[in-house]
Amino acid sequence: MPEASPGSTLGLAPEAAPRANGPLVLLAALVTVVLWASAFIGIRGAGPHYDPGALALLRMAVGTVALGALALRHGIRLPARRRLPLVALWGVGWFCVYNLALNAAERTLDAGTAAMVVNLAPLMVVVFSGLFLREGFPRPLLIGAPIAFLGVVLIGMNSQTSTGLDVTGLLLALLAAVMYAGCTLLQKHLLSAGADSTTLTWLGAVAGTVALLPWTGSLVGALQTAPPDATLWVVYLGIFPTAIAFTTWAYVLQRSTAGQTSATTYVVPAIAILMSWLILGEVPTPLMFLGGALCLLGVLVTRMRWRRRS
Repeated sequence: MPEASPGSTLGLAPEAAPRANGPLVLLAALVTVVLWASAFIGIRGAGPHYDPGALALLRMAVGTVALGALALRHGIRLPARRRLPLVALWGVGWFCVYNLALNAAERTLDAGTAAMVVNLAPLMVVVFSGLFLREGFPRPLLIGAPIAFLGVVLIGMNSQTSTGLDVTGLLLALLAAVMYAGCTLLQKHLLSAGADSTTLTWLGAVAGTVALLPWTGSLVGALQTAPPDATLWVVYLGIFPTAIAFTTWAYVLQRSTAGQTSATTYVVPAIAILMSWLILGEVPTPLMFLGGALCLLGVLVTRMRWRRRS
């Protein structure tokens, strides 16, 4: 089947997409960051009852079914056969290795330290997309991304618990950051080559789910012992932060640079602390509020367009 043109995603006509998708891109970015922020709440609810592999497998199984429904409704447009190995590699890295590394890291690291390490990824994307995807180094991105990361550091330093620093957990969090950055760059490459974003996301989820099948026995055991609310949290993770948010993420990535798109996710920690406050009753410290404000400010700077002086 022929590859879809970038403008065909979400029902936009190819010729209309470049001029009419500005508000849709902003809306899709907002949906992505809000749902990814809510994933922290979901993992907190399910984590004690599902080990990292079982949690990742059930989340991706649910997400793959939901993404399959979206792809069928949208119309499946398979990428060129020669690109399928890259699609599988991307799916295993993003949906299997990243999930496993992050889930395991948060078992031995406090959430603040894990967030700080994983959020090195957007900075990696800014650097490597400028070098390898020829996106350059726009001044707003170079200024805004470090400001936002400073906000993440403030949030992380003030959300740490008394647990000691675990080297294994630190390495796992770093692996998650590398997977995040590498998979974002690979996804941008595939989308730039004309892959349909909805089909690409579904195929990647299938590859990630297959790679997680060795944890089937652990999942069966967890389903028998976990309380219903924990299982419902995993179902939520599969439908909303996975199926919906990764679809909107691909939509934004297809229409923005990889550096700018990844930097937008620095809003996630700010939204997450607000959700924790409202849902879990965890009151943020003043420095966490400051960190959240810096996250928002940094992302705002990355979205600005500065004119060069003549």
